[in-house]
Amino acid sequence: PLFGPEHVHAILSRPGSFLRDVAGPQGFEVGDRVRARDINPRGHTRLARYVRGREGIVERRHGAHVFPDSHAHGLGEDPQYLYGVRFAATELWGVDADPRSSVSLDIWEPCLERI
Repeated sequence: PLFGPEHVHAILSRPGSFLRDVAGPQGFEVGDRVRARDINPRGHTRLARYVRGREGIVERRHGAHVFPDSHAHGLGEDPQYLYGVRFAATELWGVDADPRSSVSLDIWEPCLERI
């Protein structure tokens, strides 16, 4: 490889990266139960419709990034914390879904609420 794991932060932090600093602590920790907000905004959102209103568990914290829901509308970068959230297949598609399956999505903090 051209670089090792010790170089990842430096690469993601260089100019052109979407990683940003945000004042204030992250709102969620790994293991927290969350619900994707049931929103229907006009225009662009990265929150997949099939997870809106559904419960999941925070698996990863990715730091703060440009918030595409604001940036796509010309409202600036509006950096927000980003999380990896796992949803059980049965939570998304009901009792007929494979209970051993799940879906993981990266979701910005404004699109999540604590359960």
